[in-house]
Amino acid sequence: MTDLNFNTLVRRSCHALMQRRCDFAQPDSLKRSAIVFSPHQDDETLGCGGTILKKTQAGAPIKIVFMTDGSQSHSHVMSAKDLRKIRSNEALAAAEKLGVASKDVMFLNITDGTLTHHKNMVIKKVKEILLTTLPEEVFVPYRQDGVPDHNATCHIVVSALKECGLRTTVYEYPVWFWCNWPWTNFAAQQKQESSTLGHHWNTGLNWLKYFRHAVDIQDVLDLKRIALEQHRSQMTRLIPDSGWSTLGDIAQGEFLQCFFQDYEFFYRYRLN
Repeated sequence: MTDLNFNTLVRRSCHALMQRRCDFAQPDSLKRSAIVFSPHQDDETLGCGGTILKKTQAGAPIKIVFMTDGSQSHSHVMSAKDLRKIRSNEALAAAEKLGVASKDVMFLNITDGTLTHHKNMVIKKVKEILLTTLPEEVFVPYRQDGVPDHNATCHIVVSALKECGLRTTVYEYPVWFWCNWPWTNFAAQQKQESSTLGHHWNTGLNWLKYFRHAVDIQDVLDLKRIALEQHRSQMTRLIPDSGWSTLGDIAQGEFLQCFFQDYEFFYRYRLN
């Protein structure tokens, strides 16, 4: 059996097991108000774009908060100022496709990549947003997603919720988690040491413990693709420079495929 066939077989088996272990969102839950906290402009669509679509179609009030300004994603080939403007416009366009009006989109504009250095200040801002909107549900990146801004977003929002004393349901959505084997062969392609590969294996299997809730998004997959296409700076090369990487370049396209499964998966828990 070739590596490709082996990887495909393992992924299919893991996806099937994940679906069997999950409880699925019911129609009533899709009507609940929610805030989605997104580390960067595209994470909201990647991690829970299908769920946002299902909720907006059900009439749920949804707000999206972007934590950072996205200015560093390609700052080696374009100025941070230009990137900041491009990515904020892309975020608004994507939100519209997800059914979220521009008035319900907020930007905290922390410099991309520095969120961990501003936790106390951002917790204060997030508390103000939470106390103003009082959402029934809150969506944040998975706590061990593996990227500093993602991990920090989860920590900041959960800390703010606890300080506010809000009773709400939290949904942690995976993004960079999918770069672990068996979901992608990213680690092997990077030719990392065997000990690191072991870490990726263990991290990639965390779904056995955490990801026990799912939303069926089969009927909105095409709309999710359209929303993600609005993030043009992440999906295409805006300038003809080989240094401009796209989401499709990661793990030879395997990473991007993870976001167009039939279900979006979450670690769900209640904060009292």
